[in-house]
Amino acid sequence: MKRTHGSGRPARSKDKAPNTEGTESGLVVATHGRHVVVENPDGERLICHPRGKKSEAVVGDRVRWQHIEGGDEGVIVAVDERRNLLWRQDEWRSKSFAANLDQLLMWIAVEPVFSEMQLTRALIAARSADIPVTIVLNKVDLPGADTARQRLAPYRAMGYNVVELSLKDKGQGEGDAAREQVLPMLQGKASLVLGPSGAGKSTLINTLLPDARAEVGEISQALNSGRHTTTSSLWYWLDDTRTSAVIDSPGFQEFGLHHIPPTELVRLMPDLAAHFADCRFHNCTHRQEPGCAVRAAVDRGEISPIRLSLYTDLFEELSQPRW
Repeated sequence: MKRTHGSGRPARSKDKAPNTEGTESGLVVATHGRHVVVENPDGERLICHPRGKKSEAVVGDRVRWQHIEGGDEGVIVAVDERRNLLWRQDEWRSKSFAANLDQLLMWIAVEPVFSEMQLTRALIAARSADIPVTIVLNKVDLPGADTARQRLAPYRAMGYNVVELSLKDKGQGEGDAAREQVLPMLQGKASLVLGPSGAGKSTLINTLLPDARAEVGEISQALNSGRHTTTSSLWYWLDDTRTSAVIDSPGFQEFGLHHIPPTELVRLMPDLAAHFADCRFHNCTHRQEPGCAVRAAVDRGEISPIRLSLYTDLFEELSQPRW
């Protein structure tokens, strides 16, 4: 695992910088295994491969690439410095999957009931990478809306922007109004949209991008003539001027947090961070130490007990050896 700075950016390598003479600039718009799809400044797309054995390019990366002689594909020569980077986790393995984002839209719904652990992991990952987050609560027309609002109340109190809507399929008036509510949030930004199955994210993508399925098919076909049927992440432009984009990441499981030291975790949870400086011990882990200001705030009702429980579970997870 590469060590990262607090922003989530990998530490810069001390290796000699690659020679980029004769290369072209491009944007990574899709990935699948070691293959990536790169878009050049004219909007043309082609398959590119890593120069070495390991592919480090992810969707959102700005890269330098060059054509493979005698073919219609390319090779990645260098990945430009990133503004930010997010990781996903599969069992015990973490892997970067999106870079250079302007915001994260965490798309959840009244039904199915959302996982507060998954939401918390997303918020911690984004804060670590200095990426603004908007929590979108969909399906607020359902009977459980008040319960969902109550569960999100602590996040509103922390300062997170929570947007409520009820996105419908095409042709329904309420859905049209909700789309008008979503589009302004996306203007001029590269937005990663993530959410659990059934929350309505697919409805959002298909509504904003009616040609999305065709684009997925074209990319899959280009990657390997039908052998690759899905891609891990996709970048979609929302306008002809290519100034607004959404990044969809199907099959997403969990945010990887193992680049974050467990002792830094409390600083990335705003409700806990407001109190930890008052702990008796400067190295308090907020689990069993006497004079813990964080646990005292829970006792006073200033921090939700659920939030402390989430912190404790994550602290234990991040404290486990990785090898």
